[in-house]
Amino acid sequence: MARALITVPKAPRRGEEIEIRVLIAHPMETGHRVDAAGRRVPRSLIRRFTCHYDGELVLAAELHPAVAANPYFAFHTIARDSGTLTFVWQGDDGFAQTESVRIDVT
Repeated sequence: MARALITVPKAPRRGEEIEIRVLIAHPMETGHRVDAAGRRVPRSLIRRFTCHYDGELVLAAELHPAVAANPYFAFHTIARDSGTLTFVWQGDDGFAQTESVRIDVT
């Protein structure tokens, strides 16, 4: 499991635009590099990232080999109600990770 860092406002006000920042530790190997022994490093990419706010899609992104290691996203949404933000990363070789963060809207 990769390490994910997620930053959301602690107590946003209803109707306020909030910034969400997400970083996941992942090598994003393209499969083109070789190691010190001359062996090809296997491809390992995150291919898709989504964020849902209480089940409603907020962001969907398709990632490609040109994306750097440790993909970082910063995006905005409107704080509607208290609820859960769910983040899903999917990639090669069955890689999948889901993280959730609760926000309490005042």
